[in-house]
Amino acid sequence: MSITNFTSADVPDLSGKTIFVTGANTGIGFEAAKVFAGRGARVLLGCRNPEKGTAALARIADAHPGADVELVELDLADLDSVRRAAAVVAAEPRLDVLVNNAGVMWNPKTITADGFESQFGINHLGHFALTGLLLPTLEATPDSRVVTVSSMGHRLGDGDLYWDDINADDEYHPRKRYYASKLANLLFTYELDRRLTARDSSTIAVAVHPGGSDTELGRYVTGAMAIATRILNPLMRPFMNTAEQGAWPTELAASAPGVEGGQYFGPGRYREMSGPAQQVDSSAASKDLHKAKRLWDLSIEMTGVDPAI
Repeated sequence: MSITNFTSADVPDLSGKTIFVTGANTGIGFEAAKVFAGRGARVLLGCRNPEKGTAALARIADAHPGADVELVELDLADLDSVRRAAAVVAAEPRLDVLVNNAGVMWNPKTITADGFESQFGINHLGHFALTGLLLPTLEATPDSRVVTVSSMGHRLGDGDLYWDDINADDEYHPRKRYYASKLANLLFTYELDRRLTARDSSTIAVAVHPGGSDTELGRYVTGAMAIATRILNPLMRPFMNTAEQGAWPTELAASAPGVEGGQYFGPGRYREMSGPAQQVDSSAASKDLHKAKRLWDLSIEMTGVDPAI
């Protein structure tokens, strides 16, 4: 089913549903969580920083008095934290939507608590593990959805996930590693949906990208790129979405009737930079079955979490 021109005004009533959003204290994650709460959903905010998470809860409560929102501490750079958060969410009676939203971009080389290069570790592996741990709860909820936030940047890399240097022991390029992590988001989404379909599950997996959105995602950018970003962003802002608008594809994927597994949503204007959300297409590399299977197996090996599907 083709869906076009979707904005937050099109989000239906979500009463009775439970939605878990990672990275929900700022940017797109916060804006989506606020809309979901305003439509009656119980919304769990996955946040690394408890103080910022608590402030986000207060902001949502101010916008929607009586909203059913709760903080879940989650650090995707630490698999022990991922397991603790998953245990909290799995105790919920139902989980209608998991929104894998949190991420880092173009940061200097850092290593996660488990020894992973941080962009791949946070953007992909942390969410792979979280999804795998929550899959029983999701599948126990009829017609549930896994929504993973990718990026237009998935097209900008060379299609390589750096299999032979996955933790950047030999070489690290911030942008290339980011592009690879966003390609991994799509390979994972499509592989997950194929496996869910094969077992006749009512759970589906879909992906989104926010286009060019004015958020805090670039806060780790340093050096010449940071200077260029500060100069170019004001010039590009008329062609970009706000964080609120950038959340529209996420809101579509999480809530719109007729969404089908394996679909990909993003803005519909200015080469997918801005505007209301609609179905879009992804790169040929993101649809590579061999890469998807290899990534799936590698992710199990690295995280120790096997979704068993």
